[in-house]
Amino acid sequence: MRTQSFLAVLLWSSVFYVVHMTPSQKRTNKHSHSERITEMSENDGKTLHRAKRGWMWNQFFLLEEYTGPDTQYVGKLHTDQDKGDGNLKYILTGDGAGSLFIIDENTGDIHAAKKLDREEKSLYVLRAKAIDRKTGRQVEPESEFIIKIHDINDNEPKFTKDMYTASVPEMSGVGTSVIQVTATDADDANYGNSAKVVYSILQGQPYFSVDPETGIIKTALPDMSRENREQYQVVIQAKDMGGQMGGLSGTTTVNITLTDVNDNPPRFPQSSYQFSSPESAPPGTPLGRIKANDPDVGENAEIEYSISNGDGSDMFDIITDKDTQEGIITVKKHLDFENKVLYTLRVEATNTHPDPRFLQLGPFKDTALVKISVEDTDEPPVFSRPWYLIEVDEDAKEGSIIGQVVAQDPDIAKNAIKYSVDRHTDLDRIFNIYSGNGSLFLSKPLDREETPWHNITVIATEISKLKIKLFIGKNVLDYFHIHISLYCIFFSDNPKQSSQIPVFIRILDINDHAPEFANYYETFVCENAKAGQLIQTVSAIDKDQPPRGHKFFFELVPEFAVHPNFSVVDNKDNTAGIMTRRNGYSRSKTSTYLLPIIIFDNDYPIQSSTGTLTIRVCACDSRGNMQSCSAEALLLPAGLSTGALVAILLCIIILLVLVVLFTALKRQRKKEPLIISKDDVRDNIVTYNDEGGGEEDTQAFDIGTLRNPEAREESKMRRDVLPETIFQIRRTAPLWENIDVQDFIHRRLKENDLDPAAPPYDSLATYAYEGNDSIANSLSSLESLTTEGNQDYDYLSDWGPRFKKLADMYGGEDSDRD
Repeated sequence: MRTQSFLAVLLWSSVFYVVHMTPSQKRTNKHSHSERITEMSENDGKTLHRAKRGWMWNQFFLLEEYTGPDTQYVGKLHTDQDKGDGNLKYILTGDGAGSLFIIDENTGDIHAAKKLDREEKSLYVLRAKAIDRKTGRQVEPESEFIIKIHDINDNEPKFTKDMYTASVPEMSGVGTSVIQVTATDADDANYGNSAKVVYSILQGQPYFSVDPETGIIKTALPDMSRENREQYQVVIQAKDMGGQMGGLSGTTTVNITLTDVNDNPPRFPQSSYQFSSPESAPPGTPLGRIKANDPDVGENAEIEYSISNGDGSDMFDIITDKDTQEGIITVKKHLDFENKVLYTLRVEATNTHPDPRFLQLGPFKDTALVKISVEDTDEPPVFSRPWYLIEVDEDAKEGSIIGQVVAQDPDIAKNAIKYSVDRHTDLDRIFNIYSGNGSLFLSKPLDREETPWHNITVIATEISKLKIKLFIGKNVLDYFHIHISLYCIFFSDNPKQSSQIPVFIRILDINDHAPEFANYYETFVCENAKAGQLIQTVSAIDKDQPPRGHKFFFELVPEFAVHPNFSVVDNKDNTAGIMTRRNGYSRSKTSTYLLPIIIFDNDYPIQSSTGTLTIRVCACDSRGNMQSCSAEALLLPAGLSTGALVAILLCIIILLVLVVLFTALKRQRKKEPLIISKDDVRDNIVTYNDEGGGEEDTQAFDIGTLRNPEAREESKMRRDVLPETIFQIRRTAPLWENIDVQDFIHRRLKENDLDPAAPPYDSLATYAYEGNDSIANSLSSLESLTTEGNQDYDYLSDWGPRFKKLADMYGGEDSDRD
């Protein structure tokens, strides 16, 4: 193909050159009809005459991928202004000028300097001009031309993927689409058949085919089975030139997988299976596994196992293992070797997801026969009942048999049974059992009222038989006598087998307890009671439990059948009323009456008891409410209860404590002054709103008291002590009339300081005489009139709003003036 293209290039080049070498050919340039123009040159002033242009090209064509030894000739630029004297110079500009395309500036020949690829660039636009070498002027205007690259089949088809993966269900019909492959060719689709691709299959026949135009792969064989072959590798070829000889081609690989469908039923590899189980196997014990083979995969191979029929369908079960698709045969009920030793089962395996398209192939299930043999084991004894209930009278004698339990060995050997009582359930050892026959008997007396039920456990233990093996050895012959030694070895078949059974023993009641009063009654009768008055209702209880219920009767003892004071009336409902028989009772004569009452039951043998009712005589109000009883009655056991006595004692103690506290508080109150606040500062002026009458007022303060000591000795009431108590003024030694006042005050101060009953303040003792030269100045406000003008009270304004009133009163001269 490349050889043919090269010949075509040579032929085309020859034709092109002939055209340009023929002066009479038609001009194709757009300036081919331009007229000659006359110009005046600026340099030499000569008149130039321009002839018609003789450009002789429109476009050139060039083949790609030239592989010749020389540069590829493109064409020749020529103008009719070229006289062949070498005065003209051809210049080429544009796409690839100077690099891809080279022009001979003297002749105008254009050559391709490099190999060109149409797939990279198919069109080059160039501009050409011719200039005068001497003047440098263009003899022809610049003109544009095109070089087109002609395509050759140099690109093979390429697929979009190097490898394809596809799948198709098995058993698909012929022509089922699998996948479409696509290949592209980089050559020019508009030029020849270089880009026309045709598909064909190189590998994968006869299973698959491919559409030559679309590239769709289809199945070519019917009923392809995944179980026979699952993977297929198909090679597809794409060839250009319409698939003709000489065209280029490319290939790709398609991996096709047949997906599974449920077209195969499960099949057991064998028709029967054999298993065995010990009879002691508990329900749920697995015995073995069976599996039906299904060549399908996934959910198409899922199998469900079941027991369709057989004599062991009630004794055994089969479950499906979802992970392994196996059937597990398990024990459903307890087995008994002595009852049956062989079971037969018909097991069925069925697909859970059948495909309706393949049901005509047959049923998608299979069956197998399973035989299970039961093995004998040494079983523990079996009791005849799951539990025993024994009833026995509570007066049963010691050693008497109360019942029997029965157990037997279920094995064929039928070993003997030994019975015993589990002593953990009979710690008092009240019951015992005969080990040979299971008869229960009493070891101690019973008492229903103490324990009405006994729950014990009886153990039945199998006694294994002993086997004896004899080994006969020949000893030394002595005097022609043969001594034979017998060696006996004893051993048991199995360890001891035992079982337990609960035995519930109910103690039946007999009438062995007499009735008695239900409560302790505290009965009283009012002194003003009338005859026939009900003073108490009594009832009775009995520890026994007769089957027909309790029935009690009440009556007075025979000695008091006709009681002059009280009578007993049976209410026929297991209660009785105590009635008075006369009017009026006297505490002074008789404070307490004792009334014995007999209580009978209605069972066999009849039991009775005598209860004594204590009746106190009390004083009552008109309504019959008790107010008080005699002192002697209070001391009797029927008097106050312990709780009432404790409550009375606590009340008395509380009253005593209150009296003591009240007395102490009253004494302390007598010594307290009227004013006890520590903030109360008292001086000569006791009340601030009573200023007194001045010097003329002799009632406010009598200075004569200071001059007359005898007047101080008079008994006067003090206003600074509570007025309800009058203190006795202590008499002191008489004083002389001419005693100094200062000495008198000091002595009185000393006496008051030593007197613990004196109040903590006294106007006479504190402020009557101040003395001379006190460094603390006067604390009294009596002399404030003489020093007020010299004192500064402005600091009161800094003490806050609470002292604002004082600050306004003493703060400045303006307030004084106001």
